[in-house]
Amino acid sequence: MTKRIFISADHGMAIIYFLQSDVVPTLLNAGIDIVLLTDDALVEKLASRTTQYATRNTPGRLTTEGLRLKEATHYANTVRPRIQWLLAYLRRVGGSWRINTEAMDSHIWEVWVENGWKFRLGIWIPAALAILLLRTFSSARNFLVRIQNRFIPRPNLYADLFETHSPDLVIASTAGWRLDRYLLREAHARGIPTMAAIVGWDNPSSYAIRGAPMDYATCWSQLQKDELVYGSDWSPERVHIGGIPSYDGYFRKEWQLSKADYFKLHGLDPKRKLISYACSFVHFAPNYPNVEALAKLVSSDALAEPSQLLIRLHPSHFQDKPKIFADERERIFALEQQYPNVHVVKPVPLGGSLGYYGGEDMDEKSSMMAHSDVLVTVYSTMVVETAVHDTPIVAAVIDTPGGWNVPRKFSLSLKKIGNWPTHKRFREAKAGRVAQTESELREVINAYLKDPSLDAAERRKFVEDEVTFTDGTSGKRTAEFILKVLNK
Repeated sequence: MTKRIFISADHGMAIIYFLQSDVVPTLLNAGIDIVLLTDDALVEKLASRTTQYATRNTPGRLTTEGLRLKEATHYANTVRPRIQWLLAYLRRVGGSWRINTEAMDSHIWEVWVENGWKFRLGIWIPAALAILLLRTFSSARNFLVRIQNRFIPRPNLYADLFETHSPDLVIASTAGWRLDRYLLREAHARGIPTMAAIVGWDNPSSYAIRGAPMDYATCWSQLQKDELVYGSDWSPERVHIGGIPSYDGYFRKEWQLSKADYFKLHGLDPKRKLISYACSFVHFAPNYPNVEALAKLVSSDALAEPSQLLIRLHPSHFQDKPKIFADERERIFALEQQYPNVHVVKPVPLGGSLGYYGGEDMDEKSSMMAHSDVLVTVYSTMVVETAVHDTPIVAAVIDTPGGWNVPRKFSLSLKKIGNWPTHKRFREAKAGRVAQTESELREVINAYLKDPSLDAAERRKFVEDEVTFTDGTSGKRTAEFILKVLNK
């Protein structure tokens, strides 16, 4: 009988992971039927990709269904919402002390700052005691996973999908850390195996405990596997290291435009060096001081070579709320008008709730990293992606005094995030330089402009440690693991 898989793709990074890699084609070629579950608003748009796969005459079939995210959100917000919120909060910050908990700790203080005294006394302080138990005892963490299973939308939100398609395996792009938890809980209740495909670099260290009982996981590296095993009690034999399929196109240079075409696309000057800035980390601190410092540097004679700046906005800059993100976006656009040789590029939206994370502009993203002489960011995932392109990297952490300076909006100094798990690994690997001031930023950019080979060996080692496979085969390796699970 034909095997069938549900794939939950409720985030743009999941679309890249599954549809813009060899994962889905390899499974289809093996005769596996796939039901892709995504934002209802995108079902029709993604169905066109389903048609593309169908024309390849693969033994397996790919169909698209809606994830009913509005209904899932309504359930989360109306059925004992405080209890559900508390369970999600405890999962997010309750990972074991056996791993680096710095990122989780920051979220604890974010919740403290952004809520009033009644909440702090009634919820936060009791939760703090629970966090101590969770971080200390695996039995407490496993109990948390079990008790949340009572929260499955009734009547079953996905009953008709399960009964129509009868999947043999349900794969999600998280371990139930998002609204996919309801789909995964229902699959578990029906006795259907579940698998988490880790699509984000910092996911295992930032989200920790599972939002549903999970049977298998596939991750990037031994580093991530250790975070899953020691941080949230996964069985080592059920965690597969498959690399990161989303980066196969980088290694194979499938998306990369020529330098001439890329410079022409943005009106860049081929006689000037290209400094790029990838905005990141907007939720806890402004990017604007970094961007403004770079704009001034390229518009003066402060750099070793005549240069230009290309700024890539973050998807969060296009959120309606809070307004501060959109305000920063407009300030960055104003810099483009104010300074010569400053250009701004926007990520391309996929639509629906996936917003600007859809991977619609991988050619833009890959070409920017490949053709930049130096890429500057905070500590975003793009430090890994840029290292894949062997481009010098600077982590700029120039702060705005007081952060966002908005009542009940948590701010965290960029200088204080260097010990977050992924950030610390970047620093310890010496895969790039860190700049805390404008003068340090000028110094490290000039060092790279004078000698682009600086830290090249460290960049290569960093990539090998973080993504494991550098030959463009992670999609096939991941699909082969899925097939192995199906054949058990």
